[in-house]
Amino acid sequence: MRTMSPIKNKELYEQIKNYTPENEQEENDKRLMLKSLAEFDDVLTRGNEMFHFTTSAWVVNPDRTKVLMIYHNIYNSWSWIGGHADGNSNLLEVVQREIEEESGVTDLNLLVNGIFGLSIQIVKPHIKREKYVSSHLHYDIQFLFEASEDQKLKIAPNENSNVGWIDISNFLDKVQEDHMKPLYQKLMDKVKRLNI
Repeated sequence: MRTMSPIKNKELYEQIKNYTPENEQEENDKRLMLKSLAEFDDVLTRGNEMFHFTTSAWVVNPDRTKVLMIYHNIYNSWSWIGGHADGNSNLLEVVQREIEEESGVTDLNLLVNGIFGLSIQIVKPHIKREKYVSSHLHYDIQFLFEASEDQKLKIAPNENSNVGWIDISNFLDKVQEDHMKPLYQKLMDKVKRLNI
């Protein structure tokens, strides 16, 4: 717990503070993220077993008809690509590494300079690498990228069992996590409104 010392992760704090929320969900989640960054020093590591920062990528093709997704081993669902900060406050750097590791895609164009979305998600208890992980919260920061479908895809067997470009006309039908569907829809709706 922080006691009257400066905010440890000031740059991330400022990025979130300067982000304009899309809706009430983002307003509330932004407030809780800023409060946690101000009060706790360990929110960038899994050492904080209650909540910690993660980052995710929303990757679309150039004509915005498909989104790049992975079939996540733990959640048994198609999902966005992402991972834990693990101490790195440069979440853009983290998510770019995750995209390469989980999908094989390396040639990316960042479509929006900065945060594209944010959300707090409940992670159900599960087994990871033969160890029990209790329920906790992911404070997730999302970034928007564009990539060509021509790039060779590869799975990361320890994370996913499939990777592919999913048509936006029915991508939510492939998502088994009902609580994630509104978040994905929000991002896709936001992409449709972009003039880039």
